[in-house]
This record gives sequence, structure tokens and C-alpha cells, in this order.
Amino acid sequence: MQLTVEKRDTAKNTNGMRREGVMPAVVYGRSEESTPISLSRKEFEKVFKQGGSSTVITLKGLGEDKDALIHDVEFHAVSGEPLHADFYAIEKGQTVTVSVPLEFDGVSPAVKDLGGILVKVMHEIEMEVQPKDLPAAIHVDISALTGLDSKIFVSDLKFPSSAVLSVPTDEVVAMVDTAKEETEEAAPMDLSSIETSVERGKKEEEASAGDESAE
Repeated sequence: MQLTVEKRDTAKNTNGMRREGVMPAVVYGRSEESTPISLSRKEFEKVFKQGGSSTVITLKGLGEDKDALIHDVEFHAVSGEPLHADFYAIEKGQTVTVSVPLEFDGVSPAVKDLGGILVKVMHEIEMEVQPKDLPAAIHVDISALTGLDSKIFVSDLKFPSSAVLSVPTDEVVAMVDTAKEETEEAAPMDLSSIETSVERGKKEEEASAGDESAE
């Protein structure tokens, strides 16, 4: 994935840039000097929607091409439009540590046919990996969940050869649970504590008579 950027004049009003559809940003890295840049907001939105923060993006327009990750994005509180982005430039030979999202594919027979409930225990996995091997997502095939006691472990997933995971391979990624309906028995009604309208009327009459005799 690629984005065309250019060096930005920091003296230029950023609000005016945004009104013209241009988004301010910055690129920096471990041995990369922080450089203010600007780029098309629409192009950024398109790339960010497709790749998110776990996809290596090639920045063009700064002399030599730079491979980078979207490190941080500031959004407008009301419109949701991106206002500013930080790009982290990756050195050649440098590995990156990224949390890669999990995508759950397929249909679980245990859920479809046996009435089980799919439980997604993990939603992303952190890994250290070569930038060229960095996947946009790790796919989880839930069709392997065939029984009500079925589980998918980290060891069942496919990862790039250069990936070093931050979680144990015996961690559960997804499983099937059964719906447990708990029925509460209604407590027996205590009839002795119920006062009928007739009894209440008698008490009122007695109280009234008592008041009159006292007078």
C-alpha cells in the first residue's frame, strides 16, 4: 500500500489545509528525524480503512521511499474525520512489534447445529515480525469448532515464518460454550401476611370506636 506525501511548511495554517482536503502528519523513526508532512485526507482514509495500523505503507514524495506504519491518528470528536497522523518509519532490517487483529471466518457446526455459543477469547495477537511479512490480519477458521467442547489454540493458527509471538501457543483463541438456562423457583406466598380489605375495614372501625369511647 502506498501514500503520496510531501514535506509540510509548519508555518502554514493547518485548519486551512484541512478545509482543502489536505491532512497534516509527521513521520519519524528510530534513526529518522521527525519530518512534518501533508497528504490527501481521502487517500489516507482509504488506506487506513483497508490496512489499519498493522500494515506497512510506502510513503512516496520524500526523496527515497520510506516504509512506515500508522502509529497514531487523531480524529475529530464529532465528524470522526482524521485530523492528524503519526507515521513510524521502519529501518531496513528492523523488525516491528505489532498487535495484529484476528479475523474469524467460516461457520462452526457446534454453533449452527448443536446450539452452542461462539466465544472469541482473543481479538488480536502481538508479534515481532519482519515488515515484509507483516499480515493485515490473522485468519481463524471457526469451522474447526465441531463439538461443544471444541477449542482453537494459538498453535492452530498460521503465522509468518519470521513472527515471534508474545503469547504462549497453548492460549485459547476461540471456543464453544453452552447456553445455561437458570430457572428460579418462586418463593411460596405467605398468606398470613396478607391483609384483606375486609380485615382492614374492621381494624379501621375498631380504631374509630376506640377513639370515640376515649372521648
